[in-house]
Amino acid sequence: MRILYLYAELMGYQIPVLREYVKKYNAEIHVVHWDHRKLTPYKPPQLGNVTYYNRSRLTTDKLRRLAGDLDPDIVYITGWQDKGYLPIARMLRKRGIPVVTGFDDQWKGTVKQRVASFVGPRILRRYFSHAWVAGPYQFEYAKRLGFKNNEIIFNLLSGDTALFNKGAEYLDEKKREYPRTFLFVGRFANSKGIDILADAFKRYRTQCEGEWELICIGNGELRHLLDNVPGIEVMEFSRQDRLVEVTRRAGIFVLPSRFDQWGVVVHEFASAGLPLILSENVGASAMFLIEGFNGVKVRHHSSENLAMAMYDMSKKSSAELVEMGENSCVLSERINPAIVAASFLSVLNS
Repeated sequence: MRILYLYAELMGYQIPVLREYVKKYNAEIHVVHWDHRKLTPYKPPQLGNVTYYNRSRLTTDKLRRLAGDLDPDIVYITGWQDKGYLPIARMLRKRGIPVVTGFDDQWKGTVKQRVASFVGPRILRRYFSHAWVAGPYQFEYAKRLGFKNNEIIFNLLSGDTALFNKGAEYLDEKKREYPRTFLFVGRFANSKGIDILADAFKRYRTQCEGEWELICIGNGELRHLLDNVPGIEVMEFSRQDRLVEVTRRAGIFVLPSRFDQWGVVVHEFASAGLPLILSENVGASAMFLIEGFNGVKVRHHSSENLAMAMYDMSKKSSAELVEMGENSCVLSERINPAIVAASFLSVLNS
């Protein structure tokens, strides 16, 4: 079996899925990926039976020749933000090859989305045979873009659950002495609500007289909001195995995004056994957060609301927080890389 991925920016969570294709399905994988316009410094590892191609080196004509020579059994394209991928999709669709588009866009009913829902059914079907969605909010959008129920598959995104489950092994330690530390992992950017987080933490420490600390891991233009703030430790973008180590001294994962289409990082730290504080606009909350069961939701624009949530969660007993962490593990089992790979290849059996 030969699989062609026309991808945007590769991230670490994709690697276990590629391994799954090779290990379980004996597939040959060809991945075109962005090596420019990157948001992180991540570089994918070399894998057997997986060939990478830098997008910057491939014109549309070169892409067309590559796809024609490969003659793949199935194709995955990450949405339609890279217009150079669309002629390839059209060419392969004409050959009868399944071309699956993935998107994590939530349906919000904006003017732009309503226009897309009007013209999409007539245009997108020229390029894509199936839609691969992350969750229920994305399913709603796919339906409005004209895809039928039997043309939509779920389970687009998964964290590296085998790796992050190792973080849950620290729960026994945490029963004895629970870490008094919040954890944020992501870009230090406005969309991630990093300014809201910084302000909320200051409120938590001063107005609420909170004693927990905050670890922030990532990079971005708003790092200065975190530097030299008492109680905040800033770490550079880290490898995933390093992130798992950090969970040993982390008590609660916080993601206060103004808007996050999905947020694989939520799945990762649910797998690692952390209770969650998520903004209402984090897409992955639909799958991995049940209010009161393993965490809480907060308003996406209110540092005061977030500060109070941090205070309320920090006042829970070690036993309560460990139970929430265990519940996060339970919810994280809804998706894993094996399920992602099987979901994609189910298109060939439909």
